[in-house]
Amino acid sequence: MRKEEKAFLWNPPSHCLDRYIFGIRELPCCSENHEHCQEYPRSKIIGDGTALLGELDLAFLAVYAIGMFFSGHIGDRINLRIFLTIGMVGTGIFTSLFGVGFWANVHNFYYYLIVQMLAGMFQSTGWPSVVAVVGNWFGKRKRGLIMGIWNAHTSVGNISGSLIAAAMLSYGWGWSFVLPVPEAVGADKDEDELNSPDKAGEGVTEPLLTPESDVKQEAVGFIEAWKIPGVAPFALCLFFSKLVAYTFLYWLPFYISHTAIDGKYLSDGTSGNLSTIFDVGGVVGGILAGHVSDRLDARAITAASFMYCAIPALFFYRSYGHLSLGLNLALMFITGIFVNGPYALITTAVSADLGTHSSLRGNSRALATVTSIIDGTGSVGAALGPLLTGYISSKSWSAVFTMLMAAALVAGLLLTRLVVAEVAAKIAASRSQGSPTSRAPAAPFDV
Repeated sequence: MRKEEKAFLWNPPSHCLDRYIFGIRELPCCSENHEHCQEYPRSKIIGDGTALLGELDLAFLAVYAIGMFFSGHIGDRINLRIFLTIGMVGTGIFTSLFGVGFWANVHNFYYYLIVQMLAGMFQSTGWPSVVAVVGNWFGKRKRGLIMGIWNAHTSVGNISGSLIAAAMLSYGWGWSFVLPVPEAVGADKDEDELNSPDKAGEGVTEPLLTPESDVKQEAVGFIEAWKIPGVAPFALCLFFSKLVAYTFLYWLPFYISHTAIDGKYLSDGTSGNLSTIFDVGGVVGGILAGHVSDRLDARAITAASFMYCAIPALFFYRSYGHLSLGLNLALMFITGIFVNGPYALITTAVSADLGTHSSLRGNSRALATVTSIIDGTGSVGAALGPLLTGYISSKSWSAVFTMLMAAALVAGLLLTRLVVAEVAAKIAASRSQGSPTSRAPAAPFDV
């Protein structure tokens, strides 16, 4: 393929990003209004660029996933404030450096690849650490609802990032990376932080962040954490759940802009703004899944049910989302509920439950490690989904949605054993309701 042809094969959502990253700068960027692009049908203005974007996504998410396993192991052993501060400052620096390539006129693909990988490494420090803090802070009784509300910050961040990035595109795509840079978390030792309330009888028996403790608990090892009942099936479930969620996160704006909705193609900026409805649905889904799992005392049943409901939601969005803008947004919102609901539940309440499992005998130094195992395994799927989409979407978007529906089905099936255990516990509890022992807690992870 000649370079002159390659320059017109991709119309990226970030206004000519391919010219800078892929080194194609001799000719103007292709758009549907450019005179040279009139020869190309819109369906063909998609080529190597989608695959290369998929490779950038893979680089970031692969390093993020690998770093996650190490971050959890380290997070259970050092001061979490310092660890988070280093991670967030590094994330901000390398995210900004990606955007700096716009003003520095950098056209080397490997510059952006390396910057993405380093950003992924630093960002992997965040999730295991914050779940360890929040998971130990609150008791188990309403952990699903509380952490579901708390987890809404991820979707709010996605929404804010999409809106800010879309608004900045007209000023140059570099601003889309520099402006939303995260603030570093505080490293000061406030008295209120050091002395979090004890949750006697709910899994927390001492303040989480005290600099010194009279009782030294030994952190749980990586292999030992894998052996905790329920960790492996939930980790594998999250692999397929995040594959679906991150494919939407990375590719939904692109899909919207390249799909005729009510016979019209939307601009890149409008597509980015509309895609935030998926995250709004994710906020509702995360809170709803947490609340339902608390009321049922059944994490696996809730997560599996949401994953099964995601299958028809994905089918209807693909089949009927193009008919009208209103229908597209409604189906997108519903899809966000069922796709992000189990993802949010597993990465928060489930991870916290397993990190304080009864088999640990009260040892609270396993939460970050367990969270890193579950979310790290899920992040491998998050890396694989966007990569496959980059290649498959150039052939057929229907094939992409088929892949996503299959992944949702497998995610639900992986929890079958835990679902059966929870159902059995519920039946046993209902049979003994007449006894004075009242409500017996389900034991979904002891299988």
